[in-house]
Amino acid sequence: MIAANPHPAGATFAVRGQPNARKNAVVGEHAGAVKVAVTAPPEDGKANAAILDVLKDWLGVKRSQLELMSAPSNRNKVFLVRGVTADWLTAAVNSRLAPPDDG
Repeated sequence: MIAANPHPAGATFAVRGQPNARKNAVVGEHAGAVKVAVTAPPEDGKANAAILDVLKDWLGVKRSQLELMSAPSNRNKVFLVRGVTADWLTAAVNSRLAPPDDG
């Protein structure tokens, strides 16, 4: 389970980036973080920009609501989602990571 943390501007959550992947997608969870694979290389902020785009579409938020808070040159990152609560973000992330219900 991924846990979001409260922030004065919204909520934060952990992301594990995987640059130079075959496709752009959220691929699951890794050590308490959302794992995001992107085709962009890890140079000149290209992979970070691609991760932002993937997360924007995946969470259904505006690009202006997302901000990279820490670790721009590390695979383990923290992103801020502005204007949401930690409870909303935790629920949104975990419901999207949950396997589909075949019942």
